[in-house]
Amino acid sequence: MDYRDYAKKFHLPEGFAAPSELTADGFVARPLTRADLKPDLAAVNSSIAIIQQTRGGSWPSEELTEDFDFLDLAWHEREFRDASSFAYVVYDTKRAYVGCFYLYPLGHRTELSEAVLEYDVDASWWVSQEAYNNGLYVKLYAALQIWLKDNFPFKKVYFSNKEIPS
Repeated sequence: MDYRDYAKKFHLPEGFAAPSELTADGFVARPLTRADLKPDLAAVNSSIAIIQQTRGGSWPSEELTEDFDFLDLAWHEREFRDASSFAYVVYDTKRAYVGCFYLYPLGHRTELSEAVLEYDVDASWWVSQEAYNNGLYVKLYAALQIWLKDNFPFKKVYFSNKEIPS
């Protein structure tokens, strides 16, 4: 069957509320909001090449404008509120912006196919160029695995980044 025109929805337990803060190994994550506009815009625009190298996908294809990023962050807020996807911003414990991670139902970021039907969530992440140079891409991946196992009801996670640490 051709699944390309379909997308899954999350099957969340009744009453499930996504965590408003996650901490692990020197990271603090919280829902991505419009309040993160300035550091998000700076991090994305200074890290386009590393985001494309590690996360892959079509975003970002060029430098973001403040207006575009503001609308994008507002959209992430709405999706989080509606539990249709979850986007988190990640800072280190010194409050330095590290990057973001996203939890989508399959078929939104990753095309739905027989190969991914068994997964509950599509997880992806990116870090700024500076954070990547400091080894935080790999550390954030390790933290994500723990956060998803301990704080979310997903049984099987598909990590869709182009560069998956071993």
